Amino acid sequence: MKMEHLLEDRRGVLDAIYRRRAVRAYAEPQPSDTVIRALLEAAVHAPTAMHAEPWKFIVIQDRAMLKRYSERAKSMMLADVHRHVDHFPGRSERQEHLAMLDDPAFNIFYDASTLIVICCDAVGRFTEADCWLAAQNLMLAAYAENLGTCCIGFAIPVLNASDVKRELGIPESGAAVAPVIVGSARTQPDPVARKAPDILCWLR
Repeated sequence: MKMEHLLEDRRGVLDAIYRRRAVRAYAEPQPSDTVIRALLEAAVHAPTAMHAEPWKFIVIQDRAMLKRYSERAKSMMLADVHRHVDHFPGRSERQEHLAMLDDPAFNIFYDASTLIVICCDAVGRFTEADCWLAAQNLMLAAYAENLGTCCIGFAIPVLNASDVKRELGIPESGAAVAPVIVGSARTQPDPVARKAPDILCWLR
């Protein structure tokens, strides 16, 4: 490969890393089957411990199902917030969180048309790490396709409820690990400042 092509590839990778943002507002168009399959192909090229490739994928584009899961997740999270108030350090943060979950109009999937759940058949030592690495590949590939993405941690408890796992075909021994919404961004979020790398030790 010529040097100019190497530099172009490098710029493309860095552009995706630095410009990808969590998108929480989506337009109506739904990603095509071809694009979804391309994202999944990118996901399975992620690093994987011992070459286990433990990931499985579920694609949900049924809006009624997504709405049902959103409502149940909100109820579960509200109960969780009340049981684990120590997880929210400030009163204002806790109140804001509760108000959002109490809002009937709030959808945890931000009205995106597509949810991709990266899951596994059996939980192992490095399974979750592998699945999240696949999720990062998927999100960077989506950026290259001019699509927005967002990891939805709120969805993890409901997706791992026993009846939902049965509905989605996740084995009892397995788990939903990384839920990622995908779609056409209604607006592009502004860049967010990040802290500088916090290097605890650098040995030579």
